[in-house]
Amino acid sequence: MSTATYAGVTVELNDEGFFEDPNAWTPEMAEEMAKAEGIDALTPDHWKVLEYMRKEYFEKGTGPTVRVLGKNSGVDVKALYQLFPKGPAKMAARLAGIPKPKGCI
Repeated sequence: MSTATYAGVTVELNDEGFFEDPNAWTPEMAEEMAKAEGIDALTPDHWKVLEYMRKEYFEKGTGPTVRVLGKNSGVDVKALYQLFPKGPAKMAARLAGIPKPKGCI
């Protein structure tokens, strides 16, 4: 386990860089984390995906897969890969402050 500081708040991360406590996340943290991942600014489509990821996690206990994201988030799979080029489900989960979805490598 390690820690990182985003938007002036120190949070605990697991060995893969995912938040230990999703409740510690803030939108400002997501903006800062996105910049570190090479995303200059989060667009409305980014936010649509991040909000959907968090909603699914808090309702079901895990984030959605890429297929579910493409089907239900309002952003199609092709666009997901453009928004989150390092792997949509995994990268979006990290930016949304939730654990890695089941089924992600």
